[in-house]
Amino acid sequence: MMIEVVKSKIHRVTVTEANLQYVGSITIDEDLMDASNLIENEKVQVLDINNGERFETYVIKGERGTGQICLNGPAARKVAVGDIIIIMSYALMDFEEAKSFKPKIIFPHTETNRLG
Repeated sequence: MMIEVVKSKIHRVTVTEANLQYVGSITIDEDLMDASNLIENEKVQVLDINNGERFETYVIKGERGTGQICLNGPAARKVAVGDIIIIMSYALMDFEEAKSFKPKIIFPHTETNRLG
């Protein structure tokens, strides 16, 4: 049996930009991507703590070390700059493998979106 489990989670980062005119996606600082084991074009779920929105999009690399979290395209209408969000991705794996799998969860500083 295959099940879907949390693979990666960036817990509580601040939206720094919202760009309605972009094609679509979420731009994430590459340092945060590396730390949370996310890759470019990976599907993610975004949860907005401020307004309760939950939606899916895909990741594009942001400039390393900037703390950038930018919602692009239609997703820009679901958030406001300054909102606190959670970004999660999931993986499909065998039930037995999932029992011992440990997701990569990071807790950046909410004010700066940076680690440590």
